[in-house]
Amino acid sequence: MTTKTRITRRTFSTSALAAAAALGMPHVGRAQAYPTRPVRMILPFAAGGVADVTSRLAADKLGDMLKQRFVVENMPGPGGIAAARAMASAAPDGYTLGLITNGSAISAAIYKQFPVDLVKDLQPISALGNFDLVFATNAESSYKTLGDLIKAARAQPGKLNIGTIAVGSTQNLGAELFRSSAKLEIQLIPYKTTPDVIVGLLRNDIQVMVDFYAAMRAGLTDKKLRPLAVSGTGRAPFLPDVPTVAEAGVPGYEVQSWNGLGAPTGTPQPIIETLNKAIRAVLAQPDVIKRYEDVGIIARASSPEELRKRLADEIKKWSAVIEAAKIQRL
Repeated sequence: MTTKTRITRRTFSTSALAAAAALGMPHVGRAQAYPTRPVRMILPFAAGGVADVTSRLAADKLGDMLKQRFVVENMPGPGGIAAARAMASAAPDGYTLGLITNGSAISAAIYKQFPVDLVKDLQPISALGNFDLVFATNAESSYKTLGDLIKAARAQPGKLNIGTIAVGSTQNLGAELFRSSAKLEIQLIPYKTTPDVIVGLLRNDIQVMVDFYAAMRAGLTDKKLRPLAVSGTGRAPFLPDVPTVAEAGVPGYEVQSWNGLGAPTGTPQPIIETLNKAIRAVLAQPDVIKRYEDVGIIARASSPEELRKRLADEIKKWSAVIEAAKIQRL
């Protein structure tokens, strides 16, 4: 009697997969490479600004590292709403990313019905960098330090003015937080643009201005403006001799604007990990560090969890500042 070999479906499948593995062939369940096509990167800002320039640098470097193009798409609009919607509604496949910023947290805080739950609907990937506000006076001012300004404001309640751009901006809310933290009676004067604020400072219509380094760089370089303090937790590398606001007399004060990269919730974890690792490598490159510092940004990566916590904490922080300042929500 001839003995027949019985080949079951299970035996065949196992053998086939083993053969495929031996030949280096892909099979179901094996992780696919990422990315295999261009990646879209949405920015809630117009072209040409600091966020645009630094994001394009990061996109170019990520493209070089991951061997695919990262295409920046500018999607400006009130509160970053259009960009947030586009990010949150995109397929969670790693091919649509977007910038999450301190401005995103402020928008979520200041709009009564912001259409996207930034904490739940977006998956943070990594921070890209931090940038401080700079408090500055006219270079000819008698206020040589922030302490001098604080002393004068307390001696003359309601007489001194701080200039910033629009109500509800990071600059404006940073000044509001300074006023409340230092317990000062000082007037906040909003202007349309940073050049308008600088003109007001040079004309002595205001005694101090609050804005980002990049916007004030020319005036600081030309010695027309005198920096009094920076708003972060440590001294900025581009203004190493300038103290923090906390060092200068307002303990606990800290405002850092920041940029980070996110994806739609549901994006596979291996893709998030690939992007996080690549961003860390990009931000460690000396030329990236230098080019970021040139516009007042400290290149700094983070874990996804750290960025998610920061976003949630900032929404709470700015909600409290907006409520305390009685700023009307939009």
